[in-house]
Amino acid sequence: MDILICDDEPLAVERLSRLVSQLGHEVIATAQHGKQALELVQQFEPDVILLDIQMPEMDGLTCAQHLSQMNPMPAVVFCTAYDEHALKAIQSQAKGYLLKPIAKSELETVLENVTKLTQAQMSNLEQKEIMEEKVQRQQIAAKTYRGLELIPIENIYYFLADQKYVTVRHKNGSVLIDETLKDLEQEFADRFIRIHRNALISLDYLDGLELVSSGQYQVRCRELDEKLAVSRRHLPLLRERMQNL
Repeated sequence: MDILICDDEPLAVERLSRLVSQLGHEVIATAQHGKQALELVQQFEPDVILLDIQMPEMDGLTCAQHLSQMNPMPAVVFCTAYDEHALKAIQSQAKGYLLKPIAKSELETVLENVTKLTQAQMSNLEQKEIMEEKVQRQQIAAKTYRGLELIPIENIYYFLADQKYVTVRHKNGSVLIDETLKDLEQEFADRFIRIHRNALISLDYLDGLELVSSGQYQVRCRELDEKLAVSRRHLPLLRERMQNL
């Protein structure tokens, strides 16, 4: 793990650096007080900060309060010669509280616990990303007189809202679905863009933008003769997305 050491005593910094290296981690920066530590955390984004409590400029407890507002927040491990701050340290979301002189075995235990926590957080994040990927459907289901039709997302030109239903215009015609345009926009934000309060168009079939009259625009849809109106509200974002296509 990448570790930042914050202590105003050079000998303490030197000893902690040596222990960290012996345990297979890397000291990426050192600070002499809390204010400097905050600046270095933003610059280097360490996994852990070994933080003294009594320091000039800004003490460790105050520094920890500021760190708790950061995202991502490094794991804070207090390293101090005094034990009367333990309760405040716990309240500051610290992952460890070590008393000087710090034993290598104690530091090893704390860093192992932080490593396990970090791995668990990464695993949860990966699982969340996988679930989010699964949420986006590959087909739209519509009930028609022929039964249940499944329309592949890549075959859909646009969604057009009309009162309580949404028309799905696709390669083989049109169907109605009982869904909201807002939900469709959120689910397929990477594939469709809103061009009007009642319309989403596929970025894959977006063919061009043209001026109809003063301040009024419409879009051309590839493979279709139909053209859809663009509202002034959605015009700036549409132009931006088109430049990036």
